[in-house]
Amino acid sequence: MGRPTRAPGRLARYGFGTAEGDGGARAADLLGPEGLRLWRPDEQEPVDEAAAELLAALSRAADPDLALRQLHRIVEAEGRTIEGSAGSPLLADVHNDPGLRRRLIAVLGASAALGDHLVAHPEHYQALRTAPDGLAPIAEGRLEPADGGNAVAALRTAYRLALLRIAAADLTGGRGLEQTMAALSALADATLSAAYEIAVAELAEGTERPRLAVVAMGKCGGGELNYVSDVDVIFVAAEDADLSAATLVATRLIYICGLVAWPVDAALRPEGSRGPLVRTLASHLAYYRRWARTWEFQALLKARPAAGDLPLAQEWIDQLAPLVWRAAERPEAVEDVRAMRRRIIDHIPPKELEREIKRGPGGLRDIEFAVQLLQLVHGRGDETLRPPGTIPALRALVAGGYVGRADGEALLRGYRFLRSVEHRLQLQGLRRTHTVPAEPGALRWLAAALGFTAAPGRSAVESFRAEWVTHATEVRRLHAKLLYRPLLESVARVPADGLRLTPEAARNRLEILGFADPAGALRHLQALTGGVSRTAAIQRTLLPVLLSEFADAPEPDRGLLNYRKVSDKLGSTPWYLRLLRDGGPVARRLARVLALSRYVADLLARDPEALRLLAEENELAPRAPGVLREGFLAAAARHTDPVEATSAVRALRRRELVRVACADVLCRAGALAPSPTRADGANRPARGLSDITEVGTALADVTDATLAAALRAAQASQPAPAGLRFAVIGMGRLGGYESNYLSDADVLFVYDPPPGTSESAASAAAHAVAEELRRLLGVPAPDPPLGVDADLRPEGRQGPLVRSLAAYAQYYARWSRVWEAQALLRARFVCGDADLGAEFEAMIEPVRYPADGLSREQVVEIRRIKARVETERLPRGADPATHTKLGRGGLADVEWAVQLVQLRHAGAIPSLRGTRTLDALAAAREAGLVDPADAAEMAAGWSLAAQVRNALMLVRGRAGDQLPRHGVELAGVARLLGRDDPGEFLDEYLRTGRRSRAAAERVLNAGA
Repeated sequence: MGRPTRAPGRLARYGFGTAEGDGGARAADLLGPEGLRLWRPDEQEPVDEAAAELLAALSRAADPDLALRQLHRIVEAEGRTIEGSAGSPLLADVHNDPGLRRRLIAVLGASAALGDHLVAHPEHYQALRTAPDGLAPIAEGRLEPADGGNAVAALRTAYRLALLRIAAADLTGGRGLEQTMAALSALADATLSAAYEIAVAELAEGTERPRLAVVAMGKCGGGELNYVSDVDVIFVAAEDADLSAATLVATRLIYICGLVAWPVDAALRPEGSRGPLVRTLASHLAYYRRWARTWEFQALLKARPAAGDLPLAQEWIDQLAPLVWRAAERPEAVEDVRAMRRRIIDHIPPKELEREIKRGPGGLRDIEFAVQLLQLVHGRGDETLRPPGTIPALRALVAGGYVGRADGEALLRGYRFLRSVEHRLQLQGLRRTHTVPAEPGALRWLAAALGFTAAPGRSAVESFRAEWVTHATEVRRLHAKLLYRPLLESVARVPADGLRLTPEAARNRLEILGFADPAGALRHLQALTGGVSRTAAIQRTLLPVLLSEFADAPEPDRGLLNYRKVSDKLGSTPWYLRLLRDGGPVARRLARVLALSRYVADLLARDPEALRLLAEENELAPRAPGVLREGFLAAAARHTDPVEATSAVRALRRRELVRVACADVLCRAGALAPSPTRADGANRPARGLSDITEVGTALADVTDATLAAALRAAQASQPAPAGLRFAVIGMGRLGGYESNYLSDADVLFVYDPPPGTSESAASAAAHAVAEELRRLLGVPAPDPPLGVDADLRPEGRQGPLVRSLAAYAQYYARWSRVWEAQALLRARFVCGDADLGAEFEAMIEPVRYPADGLSREQVVEIRRIKARVETERLPRGADPATHTKLGRGGLADVEWAVQLVQLRHAGAIPSLRGTRTLDALAAAREAGLVDPADAAEMAAGWSLAAQVRNALMLVRGRAGDQLPRHGVELAGVARLLGRDDPGEFLDEYLRTGRRSRAAAERVLNAGA
């Protein structure tokens, strides 16, 4: 009695009893002498070799217990229809036909519903027999005629047989996912056609056959139907005379298909369920031209003739196609698609959200919406992007360069995985579901059905979950990347004709966009987009948008030329075009800076990789002074040769100039403007470039760091007495944190000899360091030069380049004149020995901030010098009304007025002691020394002049102080500063300058 009781344990090795939890006891009953007679309980082994093969096949099923139960039920049902005691024909066929055995067991283990169908119709297993030629049964979705007087019942039988063959091919690897979806879609077409003919045949005698088209939509239209789904359709009648009969046929078709296979859903028709079931072609066109919303055009991407009058269906699609491919040009179109996706997620019950593989985040809808939005936007100009299926469309997007190869492959893998999961879930019970089960047994079955097996340390379910999470996470990331790609709105705004860069269309568009030399611009376009390479394809995607951006600039031709130069240098690098296509606002930002700023274009031509800065908001924020100094010093320390060390520093300076200049150009560019956040993660804006003082500070910080690193290299290369202290003092615009893009570094060099060292030796060593510093920063190189100007030193160019602290103190005490005290108002320590710098600043305090202010003679001297400078230094032929530095109400007017106030009153009022012009002006106003209205006019005049001076440098790429009264440079400056009308901007500048001049003269002449 003992041996039979161990049979269940032996059967458990075949996988039986896992789901039942009985160790195989139930399987022993079904396989034993009272069941299928495949198992000898006493010997605990199969009855013969054929039985062993069948048991092995059952063990490989997704659910061996389910497959065995269904097989037993089918054999029982078969036995009830066979007379006598003959054996089971099914078992005999299964033993003799390995292909049948594999297909049947796979179906029985994966689909309880199809197993139930075979129990009800045991003879239908024969549909899975191997053909005489050794091939598997055809599983392409064909309907084979079935016997029976009732047409609907016969259609249902034929449908189930076709579905059985498709499922068997799918489960045994005879068909891949795409072939399975195509077969299911073909089966849907055949079923719709058969139901259509049944419905037409049921029309009352004498009724003329209507011209009615059934257009497949949704997954069926895309050729990607799953096992259980509503089949979306739209019904189209040819004429009004067809409507009555066509409506009867459509209504009956829906009813028949519901009985045979699946619900037919016509809710995608105009006006949805509130609208008529059938409309004429003309009525459809009228609706879509006037009333259709974006999602309705999005749905039409999947439209495909399915049944009925196929030529009419194709005519309907062809007539609507122009409307579909113009839908993305609506201002709200892109956001409509995004909003629809968000609404779908919002309607998922919270408890199902994480298990939803279709509608949930990282699910099939994420892929479909991303692909469809890209089709709507880019398919207007590229007809290769118009296939209705998701997989063919995604492949076309990758081939055309609209989606990166890696991103496209990740989406394809995710789509295949999620659709496979959906298929297995639906096949089990032939019911509509997209939710991964939470119950452990159901999860084990699903993992097994998908081919996951246990591995050391990980169960099959854990392996399934890990892959699911991987795909869902990647799909979610790519969905956000593609669906919310800023370039989409820009492409959508380009008319469809502008996307087709044929020579004739391109020439016409270039003329419309205002290119001065359309022929030359066309040559650039042909060079960038010629050929069939992937690079050319991506350029064809980008250029319509970039051309629109270039056209917004005063010189579109220059923007395109600069873009070609950058592309010629970087076009072969793998990241360049990918960054422009996928990197958020990078493409439009690049177009703006290239079109508006020759200065930035020149920098990018030398360092094209710097355009990566445009991709990250925080990369367009000026670096903190400490970060800059540390980085520059570290770069110099990597080299022992001083020239190489300084070259590394100058390269870093170039990158920082690109950073600041790009941020400056973009800060008034609306949606393109950078919005950096603090490095500490706080949700607050970081230091930006919203006004001219921030630009000046950022540029001065870069110069400070450059001088510090170059000084370190110079000191390392020049022998000096131990203990020699050396410092660099910033003067002029550097000292006032008011640097511009092409400013030299105005400095003083100061040293302090160590005890016991002769003055001559210390002076020579300090002089060598200063000369080496200037030489290193002046070595010819592709990087922007930084001139080091020490002309503000005592005695100017006739005086020694370097002085000791004591010598400076002696000079200022005995020989200093009032203009030298004025120059010292901006003096501050920059680099070198910090203690020496502080001692220098303390030494000059009484000189620049005299305790008793200025004498009447000194005030008169300052006014005289200002008048002479204004007369002698204003270039011949310059327009004093628009000269930003020396012109009326410009930089010099305001600075001389403020500095005079500082010299007269800073000795008594400490708040006036600062090197920044606007800070000192604000302090003078607060102290009651300057009328608030005058202070406001002077601040406005100084700020606008400084902005214009910087803008001139950015636009021209070279220094310039004269604002033109007309032409492209005036237009460029106005555009750069956020003004639309150059003439109005010029009037604003002249008006602001007049008011600033008047206020400055009142301050200069106060107390006269």
